[in-house]
Amino acid sequence: MAARKTTKKPNVSAEELTTYYREMLLIRRFEEKAGQLYGMGLIGGFCHLYIGQEAVVVGLEAAAKEGDKRITSYRDHGHMLACGMDPGGVMAELTGRIGGLSKGKGGSMHMFSKEKHFYGGHGIVGAQVPLGAGLAFADKYKENGGVTFTYFGDGAANQGQVYETFNMAALWDLPVVFVIENNQYAMGTSQARSTSTKDIYHRGEAFGIPGEIVNGMDVLAVKAAGEKAVAHCRAGKGPYILEVKTYRYRGHSMSDPAKYRTREEVQKVREQSDPIEHVRELLLTGKHASEDDLKAIDKEIKEIVNQAAEFSKESPEPSVEELWTDIYA
Repeated sequence: MAARKTTKKPNVSAEELTTYYREMLLIRRFEEKAGQLYGMGLIGGFCHLYIGQEAVVVGLEAAAKEGDKRITSYRDHGHMLACGMDPGGVMAELTGRIGGLSKGKGGSMHMFSKEKHFYGGHGIVGAQVPLGAGLAFADKYKENGGVTFTYFGDGAANQGQVYETFNMAALWDLPVVFVIENNQYAMGTSQARSTSTKDIYHRGEAFGIPGEIVNGMDVLAVKAAGEKAVAHCRAGKGPYILEVKTYRYRGHSMSDPAKYRTREEVQKVREQSDPIEHVRELLLTGKHASEDDLKAIDKEIKEIVNQAAEFSKESPEPSVEELWTDIYA
């Protein structure tokens, strides 16, 4: 039934490692810049940063193919960047400008990209899970071989609609990978205080859905598990659950001081398990890159992020008429 053991990690090339390093670093620097813009009052509303969790989306996107879909919750900037959405368009959406990917009307939590098969960004906890199964149903109906990655957190895992979705996905053998991004805290409540079981993926057993735990701080482990899950779905065997154990360094949102945990706890994870530092060490110790090579990548990424921030400031605000576009009635 559900396998406890994490999938064996594959051998990867220096080029792949460098790509993962670059993509994770882009998410990290982008989120740091978003935090700065929020502090300056240029980003309004809610803003949930993905710092610390970068290996999850980068690893799973490495297991995806063109046409696969992804849907997630409000902690979504990392998912957008990992699937190739334009950093300038993402940042301009955060600042509510017309150059944003939802024309400045969706903000941090609600932007989409039909081109990149990214279906949100959803503000209601757990609401994206049945929608993800719906996307997978469409793929099965069209017989196009597509798989949907449906992301949700350890907090959302306690929502009833998640289990209704598990039931339907298993009943209809839908090609959906349920990705539980277990970052240890549902808003300010630790998993130990909110969840009756130590591991969440076991809950799929009641519906006959296999799954496993993955080290979400190791991009190679995530990629390997993602490839296994995707192969399961493409073979017509129905859904698969990946409980990806990760960690967020910042508060739940920018308005959360995160007083429910100690600085020492966060620092310990940073020092021992940081996903970017892990790949950096692999590149250096394997002599795949030099310190100068990595500094050059960091400089390049900072330039991309700075350009995105400038674009987000210079792009005009939407006109009043924009209120009446992209609506049903």
